[in-house]
Amino acid sequence: MITNHDDQTIIAQCTPTGSGAIALVRISGQHALTIATALSKLASNKHLIDLPTHTIHYGWVVNSAGNHIDQVLFLLMHGPKTFTGQDTVEITCHNNPFIIEAIIQEALSHGARLAQSGEFTKRAVLNNKIDLIQAEAINELIHANTQSALKKSLAQLEGSFSHAIKSIESHLIKALALSEASFEFIDEEDLEFGKQILAIVENILATIATLKINFDQQKQIRQGVRIALIGAVNAGKSSLFNALLGKNRAIVTNIAGTTRDLIEAGLYRHGNYWTLIDTAGLRQSADCIEQEGIKRSFDTAHDADIILLVFDGARAMTPEECAVYVELYAQYHNKIIAVRNKSDLEHIPVPFECAHIIEKTKVFAVSNTLPESVIVLEKQIQLKVTELFQAIESPFLLNRRQFNLLLTLEQQLQDIQTLLHTSSISYELLSHHLQDVLAQSTELTGKSISEAGMDAVFREFCVGK
Repeated sequence: MITNHDDQTIIAQCTPTGSGAIALVRISGQHALTIATALSKLASNKHLIDLPTHTIHYGWVVNSAGNHIDQVLFLLMHGPKTFTGQDTVEITCHNNPFIIEAIIQEALSHGARLAQSGEFTKRAVLNNKIDLIQAEAINELIHANTQSALKKSLAQLEGSFSHAIKSIESHLIKALALSEASFEFIDEEDLEFGKQILAIVENILATIATLKINFDQQKQIRQGVRIALIGAVNAGKSSLFNALLGKNRAIVTNIAGTTRDLIEAGLYRHGNYWTLIDTAGLRQSADCIEQEGIKRSFDTAHDADIILLVFDGARAMTPEECAVYVELYAQYHNKIIAVRNKSDLEHIPVPFECAHIIEKTKVFAVSNTLPESVIVLEKQIQLKVTELFQAIESPFLLNRRQFNLLLTLEQQLQDIQTLLHTSSISYELLSHHLQDVLAQSTELTGKSISEAGMDAVFREFCVGK
């Protein structure tokens, strides 16, 4: 466990850079009040360091010559009742990069240093304001692209996953106590500690199984849903892409093979982030650039969460095109929505080889000249998205670090389970294994994580957090 709390005073902009009315600059650390007082001039003519905690004061940030840098509000908070657990002053200033830089430079001249990535949150963990799982939930919360990710991250920030891990720890402690108590009562035949410990282990294994359900699918919750438009050349994919997006993002022409590379665009629909991907038309081509685009189309089909399999309903499908559609359907039928494009024109039946796809799949007739048809298709996409999210049963949003630790925890418990099924249990060995498992569980919450491990977690954070 890391014990060296860093009391150096740090400063960083906590709001995003760019245009906007207001920015927030945070100062935190042992000398935060002294430094903030040195660069402040209050309208009340009082000194910031002499004022009561958790109060707001109007004034100016001034330089060493006493000149005003900006008109601001100072949010004064004494530790330990702060986010970091340390003395903290937050300065709300006008969002101009020159002003923000001048405020930061003034604080640096008085002894502060620039904060590192995630350092404010790291200090909150080190000062026991939150645990590591809650800290990671903050980062997930900031970057949430869907309502589901937002809700799960907020729940974990409030301690939902932490409580589950603490419950595992308390059961492990009970199992360890029973194992060590067996040293004293090993000759008492009526005491069956092994059965009690086995029940605890099996209960924890069931909990872990629930925690890690569908981890690989959780990228949909975090990043949103990737929707690929796949089909032959001139099937109208780019036109449909633009219609779903609501603007002309992709170039549309009558020339076959206009789209040669992937074109991505994102939009929010029904609380989720959709990434639409227009792909190169599938056909035989001698053009090396187009060949690469077609290869990427197949790769995109593999990686996509939903595939809009688009065909031109007003043109006879070639045998080569039909073969491609059959292949795609065979591999990805669970995530395909079949789309017959150009439905305003005379419908030409598909070849016999593709007829079974039409029979097994509800086909949505779409035309750019019929906006209501695009709306119907969008509703079907949303139904598919809802199905995807309902399939993700885990109540928590695990990241890779947490998932890997759970896998290790599970393997260790399975080894203990095997040990408990032996005819003669070595309780000394059992206690040793239980202590290892307990140490592993505490690494999840950050109680026993190494400094390098802690740094790796916060390296993913933005500087102001």
